[in-house]
Amino acid sequence: MGGGELARYVSTYGTDRIAKLVFASAVPPYLWKSDDNPDGGVDAELAQWFHDGLTGDRPAFLHEFLQMFFSAGKPSLINMPKVSTEQIAYNLDIAQMASPKGTLDCTTAFATTDFRDDLTKITVPTLVIHGDSDTIVPFEVSGKRTHEAISGSELVVIEDAPHGVTVSHKDEWNRHVLAFLAK
Repeated sequence: MGGGELARYVSTYGTDRIAKLVFASAVPPYLWKSDDNPDGGVDAELAQWFHDGLTGDRPAFLHEFLQMFFSAGKPSLINMPKVSTEQIAYNLDIAQMASPKGTLDCTTAFATTDFRDDLTKITVPTLVIHGDSDTIVPFEVSGKRTHEAISGSELVVIEDAPHGVTVSHKDEWNRHVLAFLAK
């Protein structure tokens, strides 16, 4: 959820202390699907899936979510996660230690917080980097729209990359981010 924090920080405090920004598979501009945001990716049904999963069999839900997090497209026998089972287990351990209430609150925050106005205040060099096969925060509803909202931003789309692109495609991701920061 760091991209939302970047956008809100700039909107609130300006860019005096910021040289560059990187939005990595980020949720802005606004995920909630509504009349004034028909391109959003989260509707009431998806929000309910998160709620039911996190308040029901939380460990099973987190395991399913992490399979999606690290899979390019929806997980299947053909479309396996792009990381090891040990990496998924490691992330599952971390997720299970997180506050159940905090986890549930995060799903509401990332789905319903509108960052559209915040993005218009960004004036520093900005990189938007996103996987083209992200099913958690799909490129079309987030990365593409964030790039379009930030004047002069650079866009990098990593092929066959899931939401967990910073782990699954770490070498390519690092190469792009380091090249951007070196400019």
